Amino acid sequence: MAFAEYASYDALGLAALVAAGAVAPAELVEEAITRIERHNPVLNAIVYKMYDQARAVAARQAARGRDAGRRFRGVPFLLKDILGNYEGVPTTAGCRFMTGVAASRDDTLVTRFKAAGLIAVGKTTTPECGLLPTTEPLLYGPCHNPWSLQHSAGGSSGGSAAAVAAGIVPLAHANDGGGSIRIPAACCGLVGIKPTRARNPLGPDIGDLASGLIVEHVVSRTVRDSAAVLDCTHGAEPGDPYCAPPVARPFLDEVATPPERLHIAFSTRGPDGNPVHPECVKAVEVTAKRLEELGHTVEEAGLDLDNGAVTSAFMAVFMAGHAAMIDGFALVNGRTPTASEFEPATWSVYENGKQVSAPQYLLAVARLQMAARQAARFHQRFDCWLTPTLGRPPIPLGTIDARKPDFVATMAAVLDYMPFTPIQNATGQPAISLPLHWSSDGLPVGVMFTGRFGDEATLFRLAGQLEEACPWRDRKPLVWD
Repeated sequence: MAFAEYASYDALGLAALVAAGAVAPAELVEEAITRIERHNPVLNAIVYKMYDQARAVAARQAARGRDAGRRFRGVPFLLKDILGNYEGVPTTAGCRFMTGVAASRDDTLVTRFKAAGLIAVGKTTTPECGLLPTTEPLLYGPCHNPWSLQHSAGGSSGGSAAAVAAGIVPLAHANDGGGSIRIPAACCGLVGIKPTRARNPLGPDIGDLASGLIVEHVVSRTVRDSAAVLDCTHGAEPGDPYCAPPVARPFLDEVATPPERLHIAFSTRGPDGNPVHPECVKAVEVTAKRLEELGHTVEEAGLDLDNGAVTSAFMAVFMAGHAAMIDGFALVNGRTPTASEFEPATWSVYENGKQVSAPQYLLAVARLQMAARQAARFHQRFDCWLTPTLGRPPIPLGTIDARKPDFVATMAAVLDYMPFTPIQNATGQPAISLPLHWSSDGLPVGVMFTGRFGDEATLFRLAGQLEEACPWRDRKPLVWD
């Protein structure tokens, strides 16, 4: 039976219908499949379909009957095609070198998604190796933004964001090594929180990636969905090299709790002092004014970092981490990487990453740890830091070209586009992008709040307050439902 109202519900709303017996898991899976078939030819967001697996899981859930312990029982979602390993399903990371290589077992995060009752219906596209802030892999072709098909959906979780924004699923897996949750959330008008470092585990085999730059979570249309998923997935597992600070109570409870009067800093220029796009400035200024109306103390101030030194250190760890990723792929598939099987930009990163010496790498990690100390001191005074998520609204497709072989030169344009988001990967802090502004030509413009290390709670309280005060749920993109 068709369920026409499917896309009007968030994930918790759909799960409540399943729990009440108003709709069956199989019906929701079929609704998601219908929308994939309808919209993916236009969006190019899903690169691997898991329809048989999803239908089998839905049938098993129905056979077990109502299971109150599964918060998202019956809810369809999507896995990103990097990390997010699902036994028997290929994970290509958007590159030819990994095509046809199926995962031997589930990642811990996927196990926890399953335990929460989420049903994976496919895998979403990503730039090759998750490298760029736009999702245009040569292997699969560009992913299109549902708000404007000529514009980027962001990256690297662009496929996940495009699918959620279009109403295909209410939420989707994403990961973030320099902004890859928050950038596509900003581009597609979604909620995207990068949790505190080590809040979600990377097991069962990996302890951390790129010395803690990379974290995982989801993109969603509502704040409460992001909070509720994190309730289901967070927590260390045996063997983790370190863990995030403990939480006081469920994140979902925080969303419904009004924040106390907060002291919030805001910045409308990049960390390097350069200006950002006027629409991004406007987004921050309008939000700052709204925060004052809500009773918060707002002050213009920025995190005082040696931006050049931090960027240099970040790039050393980032490029070495990507080189290690490619060598790790080689261990998995038993083949030797060659330039012909990678995009020129990716191969440039691989070659540059291999040139980072062990002492250089450790010094870079130490420099990023110094930045984390500076951020911690900043947050002794400020509860949150408000900035644009990006330096400009979503860019047209083709703006950043992965076919250029000099990634260092390409990176200048990349960092100009995303001047804020790598900072929180370097410091380990949580940060959330919220869809609080749209440009004059109808493109989403995200604003980002950065919180203290380990303090997602304050971000969820503030995000819940802003979602109620400045609702975005009724805004719909060109490609929808």
